[in-house]
Amino acid sequence: MAGVDECTVTAPWLAVSLTHVEYPTGDFTGQLLAYSSLLPVFILVGFVTLIVFKRELHTISFFGGLVLNEGVNWLLKNIFQEARPCRGMEQPPIMLGAHATLTTEYGMPSSHSQFIWFFFMYSFLFLYFRMHQTNNARCLELLWRHVLSTCLLSMSAFVSYSRVYLLYHSWSQVIHGGVAGSIMAVAWFIFTQELLTPLFPKIAAWPISEFFLIRDTSLIPNIQWFEYTVTRAEARNRQRKLGTKLQ
Repeated sequence: MAGVDECTVTAPWLAVSLTHVEYPTGDFTGQLLAYSSLLPVFILVGFVTLIVFKRELHTISFFGGLVLNEGVNWLLKNIFQEARPCRGMEQPPIMLGAHATLTTEYGMPSSHSQFIWFFFMYSFLFLYFRMHQTNNARCLELLWRHVLSTCLLSMSAFVSYSRVYLLYHSWSQVIHGGVAGSIMAVAWFIFTQELLTPLFPKIAAWPISEFFLIRDTSLIPNIQWFEYTVTRAEARNRQRKLGTKLQ
């Protein structure tokens, strides 16, 4: 009897979910596109991981731009207040289009599109204007930049198309989201390069920055190569010291 009483509830239960994307039953393409909607979540998790383990100021600035971009999207949606697309389906008033669960009724501009195009445009500018050549393998480095940019561009187009295919947004809402995200990315990149980057050495010298091991790598052209060479040199140095002690 006690178990029956404990299981008796008067209000419906709600699920805890970061994203709830619906797709037509039995539609493999729709299912694949629905999973692509998780890409912004994976990107955010990746940024948090980088910030925790790398603690680099430019990465923190990039993440701050993404957060600001989301705030601008929320503001634009509440200014335009344009409903999500409804293609003549007979749905109750609480259901918009083909979906029973929506975080907001407004669709202009698409938040997924604005997010992913901000990420692409900023990454593109970073790859071609922020990073510099560090050795003679110019063709090889340019090749991987082109390949990475093409992959990011394809990913952005894929996510944007998924929002239209799954009836969450119209083409107009997706295109406006992409344009807004791209403009935000260009503006934030210029702001970071011209205003924030010169301040990074001072910020890195703050006591609180030293306490949390926050660093500035703006003057290091290729941080991966730098970390690799420093780590390799330190490992060899420790091996020599260890070998000397064992003799």
